Amino acid sequence: MIIALGLILLALFGAPLFTIIGASALWGFYQADIDLSVVVIEFFRLAEMPVLLAIPLFTFAGYLLSESGAPHRLVRLTQALLGWIPGGMAFVALVACALFTAFTGASGVTIVALGALLYPALREAGYGQGFSLGLVTTSGSLGLLFAPALPLILYAVVAQQLGIGGSISVDEMFLAGLLPGLLMLLILVAWALWSGRKLPLNEFTLDEAQSAIREAAWEIPLPIILLGGIYSGYFALSEAAAVTAVYVLIVEVFIHREISLKKLPEVMREAMLLVGGILVIFGLSMASTNYLIDADVPSQLFDWLHERVEDPLTFLILLNLFLLVLGTMLDIFSALVLMVPLLLPVAIEYGIDPVHLGIIFLANMQIGYFTPPVGMNLFIASYRFGKPIAEIYRATLPWFVLLFGAVLIITYWPTLSLALLERN
Repeated sequence: MIIALGLILLALFGAPLFTIIGASALWGFYQADIDLSVVVIEFFRLAEMPVLLAIPLFTFAGYLLSESGAPHRLVRLTQALLGWIPGGMAFVALVACALFTAFTGASGVTIVALGALLYPALREAGYGQGFSLGLVTTSGSLGLLFAPALPLILYAVVAQQLGIGGSISVDEMFLAGLLPGLLMLLILVAWALWSGRKLPLNEFTLDEAQSAIREAAWEIPLPIILLGGIYSGYFALSEAAAVTAVYVLIVEVFIHREISLKKLPEVMREAMLLVGGILVIFGLSMASTNYLIDADVPSQLFDWLHERVEDPLTFLILLNLFLLVLGTMLDIFSALVLMVPLLLPVAIEYGIDPVHLGIIFLANMQIGYFTPPVGMNLFIASYRFGKPIAEIYRATLPWFVLLFGAVLIITYWPTLSLALLERN
């Protein structure tokens, strides 16, 4: 108990998360009189997983896109094609943020990269300051349920390592996230169209549309090549990630020449810092998970819950509330590798499909990023736009209510997650 309290205090005082996880795993194995080399073995197991190659490759491609002129071309393209719709600029902002986050895998990056383009454009189109701030802050995390977002890949990898609830592939997670992600996007689009119904429309011009298409001609094939290659069976996931990284590298460095060869090592370094952090936490968490399983902690947790909560629906309500709070305190990668090993065995005991659980987990974490009082995206937006945090709270509240309603639909309508899968 003293050791546990000490680790909690260290975490509260800002100790790196991987040190806390590693210390708890080492202490647990030491107490159980198990050779501590088991922790190193977990890292060796990571190195043997072919699917894990996709994480650094997709991350590198995402960082290249965010450092190039791709955000500007994406916004111009969607504005040219969709800007004539009532509330079209808000529609453009939501679609652009969802697409960009799907490829970068980080909602904070979307706010920083697209915020400078979208916030002034929304204000110029006649939207209020609160509406514009709320849209940009909340839509930054919209793409986390769309392929090839890293959280979908990481959940599948963690679930595969646990080896319970049947085989869970990355392709299944990609398909499972599609309809729930579209639901969340469509709800926000409907709200945006209603809010902008009285604003003047942008005129559609064929010349501007053709010009925008020509400018983004090299980026447009990217999702087609990636998703078409995966779902046609032509590419394995790691191969698709390699093709994506090479394609983006050639386009942004050698064709558009927006990232110089001199700057390329810096972009690589920033991308691999994120990857390194994920893998260190992942390796140590897998070691910690093995200890928890050996100590029968998931079964004990289920027994404790089952005495108090018999109904699966009640369990899902408590799960939603827990994940919302968790999303305000942990980044999505840390939360995945820490909590999925505990929650997945319990959810399976309640009869919840593991793929459906993954979508519930990610949907909640997605809105946890901007849940007051300490959601990470709230502070990123406050800093990025120079606005008081209280103003950001007020601006995001309507969007939070809408997305929380979508999360409840996703939670209690499992067919939405499973309809595209053969397992349904």
